[in-house]
Amino acid sequence: MTVGFGIIGCGMIANFHCRAIEEIPRAKVVGCFDMYEPAAERLAEQYGCRAYAKLATMLADDAIDVVTICTPSGAHMEPAVAAAKAGKHIIVEKPLEITLRRCDRIIEACEETGVVLSAIFPSRFHSSSQYMKKAIDGGRFGKLALGDAYVKWYRTQQYYDSGAWRGTWKLDGGGALMNQAIHSVDLLLWLMGPIADLSARCATLAHERIQVEDTAVASLHFENGALGVIEATTSAYPGFLKRIAIHGDQGTAVMEEEDIKVWEFAKKRKSDQKIREEMQSRTKTGGGAADPAAIGHHGHKLQFLDVLKAIKKGTRPAIDGYEGRRSVEAILAIYKAAETGRTIELPLKRDPVLKARKGE
Repeated sequence: MTVGFGIIGCGMIANFHCRAIEEIPRAKVVGCFDMYEPAAERLAEQYGCRAYAKLATMLADDAIDVVTICTPSGAHMEPAVAAAKAGKHIIVEKPLEITLRRCDRIIEACEETGVVLSAIFPSRFHSSSQYMKKAIDGGRFGKLALGDAYVKWYRTQQYYDSGAWRGTWKLDGGGALMNQAIHSVDLLLWLMGPIADLSARCATLAHERIQVEDTAVASLHFENGALGVIEATTSAYPGFLKRIAIHGDQGTAVMEEEDIKVWEFAKKRKSDQKIREEMQSRTKTGGGAADPAAIGHHGHKLQFLDVLKAIKKGTRPAIDGYEGRRSVEAILAIYKAAETGRTIELPLKRDPVLKARKGE
């Protein structure tokens, strides 16, 4: 039986979804929809599927079992809820949405209709990330002390000018944190566990005509007692691969994109050297550091396979709606901390009311 996919939103990231689906046995892109019809027609011609003029018509197609949502970040909720009501399983490109209320509405709609929901965070499926997670869960780091994420990327002014939604609170939902660094925020929370509280500063330093931050720094206090830092920017020329560093009193590991640069533990194992050798030179692209299109689709493929497995078995995928919501909550807390100058506790009791967003 072939699983049919429908693509909602036919911009750049939709191509990565289509390439991933093409490599999955018994999976096929059946149709696509975009409010800008020429975009859907181009994608349909490239991948041999049907371009739909209306979303409702695509969602009524029985040949489509799963939809992937690739619209601008602040326009995920409406098509996701419509797809859930149509009985389609749903994969949402990061972030799940840009406010907690909108995230929760997607989750509720999927639970009400019994469809599978997954938020796209393909970095979790990379071998390097899996090794890091296994080592933490196995206690190899001892007492965790520091967990840091660094996303020092570069985006030109032309990048922000290329789409009216880019750099806006309404549709981008934020800047360097919500759009670019959210993958690393998700990884850090997955590895280190929940954040207890944080403080932060955000600024727009190197770009014009955007409402959101291009530089941010947050100081973290995790529930397990460890401390940490998130640094995110789109102002660091020429752009560098993202890094995650985990330190404990019995071990340290540093991951740069898909490569493991440091893998040292007090209690050594024979497998450690093999991991060091295996995880060298794994990164085959620029990782989006300077070019948003310079990413691979293999992580998407692995995540799509996980979703299809969940659908078949009637279980939750590895990254469900609640997992997708966590990084959004952390980033909103960072924005609130930067705006107020206060330490913000998590979990948030309600959606932060950001003055910058109110003035959008």
